[in-house]
Amino acid sequence: MKITHIVVLAFLAFAHSTHAQVADYPTRSIKILVPLAAGSGTDNAARYFGQQLAGLLGQSVVIENRPGANGMIAGAAVKSAPADGYTIFLGTLSPLGLNQLVMKGPFPYDAITDFKPVSGLTRGMGAFVVPGNSPFKTLAELVTAAKQSPRPFNVGTYATSYQLTLDWFNILADVKFVGVPYKGAAPIFTDLIGNQLDWAVLNLSGASTLLLSGKLRAIAVTGDTRAPEFPDVPTVKESGYPEYSNYLWTSLYVRTETPEHITNKLTAAMQQVLTSRQAQEYLVSTGGGELMPYGPVQMRKMQIDEVERFREIIKTSGFKPE
Repeated sequence: MKITHIVVLAFLAFAHSTHAQVADYPTRSIKILVPLAAGSGTDNAARYFGQQLAGLLGQSVVIENRPGANGMIAGAAVKSAPADGYTIFLGTLSPLGLNQLVMKGPFPYDAITDFKPVSGLTRGMGAFVVPGNSPFKTLAELVTAAKQSPRPFNVGTYATSYQLTLDWFNILADVKFVGVPYKGAAPIFTDLIGNQLDWAVLNLSGASTLLLSGKLRAIAVTGDTRAPEFPDVPTVKESGYPEYSNYLWTSLYVRTETPEHITNKLTAAMQQVLTSRQAQEYLVSTGGGELMPYGPVQMRKMQIDEVERFREIIKTSGFKPE
């Protein structure tokens, strides 16, 4: 047999093998590891998108909750799993970069080099929220009163990212609001309603029921534009701070060593899910923010930009890693 024939046959065999690998994946169920407890908004979204992904790939998608350590327990589990596309990390800002800025190591993984993005999922804006009976109707009124007050105003936060964005706002507004850390949103709601807090930085969708009931009031939202469900609430940008914008976001990642044909298949399926009318209707029905159908390149850029943005906030505010 001529050498050229051997080369051609070898190439055809390789092409057939590669095609078979693409066609074969997945041959069993896929796990999505969620770094938050069951029942959270992020967990509910993971279950919805997992179900849609399962319908396209023809295999079940199992949601596994691994809360703790600011998301690093879930991240470490993905890092230790085989790089075969059967274990996916539903990541957020904290385990995908912020932790390594605000905590002291060692860390079980590197947020940039150990994982690669598959697809963005969703993003949601925060809100500056006061009690329903607060005298402050605007952010300008709140800032003016805080500057004139003999005591510092206290602000409820329940995530490091919110504390840091509060520190950032303190710098922009040239005022010292004192962050009061909580373990979750529920006790902040209670203390706001009971007038134990002057205001709080909260997830808009999580607070929407209490905002609509009048028990709480949003005086500004942290997005680039106003929230469709609260069109009368201005953005922080509109309120005199054009640099200020902040979102909570979620995305899907796999281990960096995962073969490209597997990553590409997952990305293509997620793009199909995220651009569907059903996904948009789901998000509207839950008040869960907006879809973020970023591909791997755009998602990686956003991740790095977010880490660098918070690096500058930490540097400017003097925040010390714990």
